Amino acid sequence: MTETKSLIKKGRVVLIQLKEGISFTWNELKTNKFRTFLSLLGVSIGIFTIVAIFTAIDALKSNVKKGFESLSSNQIQVSKWPMMPEDEDGNPITRAEGNSQGGMVEYRWWDYMRRPDITINDYKFLKANSKLAEDFLFSYSANQKTLKYARNSADNVSVMCVTDGLDKIMNLPIDRGRMITKNEFDAGSFVCILGCDIAASLFQDEDPVGKTIKIKGYPLTVVGVTQKQGGSMIDLFETDKIAFTTYLAGKSIFNFRDPDGELDAVPKEGVSPEQLTQELVQLMRQCRRIRPGQKNNFSINQFSTLEGMIDQILGIIRTVGWIIAAFSLLIGGFGIANIMFVSVKERTKIIGIQKALGAKRYFIMTQFLAEAIILAVAGAVAGILLIAIILWIVPIPAEYDVHLTFANILSGVAIASVIGILSGLLPAWTAARLNPVDAINSK
Repeated sequence: MTETKSLIKKGRVVLIQLKEGISFTWNELKTNKFRTFLSLLGVSIGIFTIVAIFTAIDALKSNVKKGFESLSSNQIQVSKWPMMPEDEDGNPITRAEGNSQGGMVEYRWWDYMRRPDITINDYKFLKANSKLAEDFLFSYSANQKTLKYARNSADNVSVMCVTDGLDKIMNLPIDRGRMITKNEFDAGSFVCILGCDIAASLFQDEDPVGKTIKIKGYPLTVVGVTQKQGGSMIDLFETDKIAFTTYLAGKSIFNFRDPDGELDAVPKEGVSPEQLTQELVQLMRQCRRIRPGQKNNFSINQFSTLEGMIDQILGIIRTVGWIIAAFSLLIGGFGIANIMFVSVKERTKIIGIQKALGAKRYFIMTQFLAEAIILAVAGAVAGILLIAIILWIVPIPAEYDVHLTFANILSGVAIASVIGILSGLLPAWTAARLNPVDAINSK
């Protein structure tokens, strides 16, 4: 019981001394305003840079993720064009692999351009012979078309003509109405699903479901309207501004004999994208009668590979940001350390008096460490406030989700605190080790 009371008493003394030390530090900072400002500047710039880059990367990640929301997470695309440069065996080469091979990898577009287009025959062959795919989707787009309803019209609309499998391949949530049925796909029915922006443009407050619109004079019955998805920086599929109809109806409307398009697939449950990719390569070579030893005249693209490439780019941006910020923080840290040494010299007699009156080393160190931390954190707050002001003043499009998160604010303050501790540690230790007699008699 006696020991507990003694510990509580010592704890109270320590808290009182800490409070007095921080109060003394605050008064010193207010007294030397210009010196304080110079100390804050370097840290403010460094924390501003770091938090700004964190915020930008978070916004980019969120925006890129939104761009992939319309796709299945394990979607695979059979295409004429690869997403990334390929090696001789047709395998995608990542940035890291390219660097290990001695620099940037060339995207041989002149080779890819000579490849045959992806057609409905490729789709039919794969669908009939694949054992690992859950479903396939063949699609082609007719761009910049005009849709009409009564006196209203929507211009420059992308009309995507698709086969059965739309609901399994693409993440296309329906807000009103329903998805196009398999029977409608097989029969080539003149029906459509409208993106929410197109529906709003044509129908305003009227319910579009069951109404008939016209494209090039052909009537299409609206069976569904998609949910609002919002824009994205990469816009793989901006579903809010797309109209979907059946493949056969599209051929009739746009007078396409054998349109080239895109072919997508998703693996069955329990089948990995890599396993499906290997099967698709074999089937496409068989379909196109490519002899052993001959190069593929097609590409198999995994969207997860594209996401990985984007993550690499964002990682490089983050690294560059850290390098830039490190210089500012280094300058700010040296500035704080220099000012703290000056402060120790100016307050040498006061330190001697405090030690003569019984002040412990930790109490002296606390004063100077608190001053260094307060300087650094104040600089961080200034930098973060500057970011907040910029985000408030500069107009940012609604589809770009840019905001200052609590996690990024906390990261900035934590980094500043570490800089403050490191910058103030040596001056604080120097002050704490002063001999009280020598300190009092110093000039």
